[in-house]
Amino acid sequence: MTPAFAADLGAGDIGILNYAYALEQLEAAFYFKVIETPYADITEAETVLLTDIRDHEIAHRDFLKTALAADAIPDLEVDFSAVDFGDRTSVLTTAQTFEDIGVSAYNGAGQLLTNPEYLLAAGRIVSVEARHSAAIRNLVSPDSVAFAGPDVVNENGLDVVRAPAEVLALADPFIVTEVTATNL
Repeated sequence: MTPAFAADLGAGDIGILNYAYALEQLEAAFYFKVIETPYADITEAETVLLTDIRDHEIAHRDFLKTALAADAIPDLEVDFSAVDFGDRTSVLTTAQTFEDIGVSAYNGAGQLLTNPEYLLAAGRIVSVEARHSAAIRNLVSPDSVAFAGPDVVNENGLDVVRAPAEVLALADPFIVTEVTATNL
């Protein structure tokens, strides 16, 4: 694989930051496309919410890229061909998937960080991602308990935790660039 077609996340804290950076690249690209090509009958409130989420994801992506500096993985090539951006259900279901994956990814990776400042930053990002998840889940299933359903919050009131390998497998259908995490 050439660098244009592969991204090794690295090891240690740098590897975890690159892992988060890869996921933020995916989310930022998705929401950019959502706002660029809004689905049919999108409401003004939905546009405002999805634009805010887009802006947060771009800020997360840019923050991580700056923190990583020369250690940052290359920009990823993404593939959203499975998403019908003209269809509300397709867009919001994909958004829910990405937000839920993101929360579980940060929850699973936090324990791998050794620098307390990185852990603090990750905690601050995951709290925003969880807000995104709840907001999207409320759009999908209004006036329900789905915002914190049993598929994302366990019987102890704790969020789902996923290991990097599991998260990357879930994100893989949307990422063209081969991402390897063998050193995490």
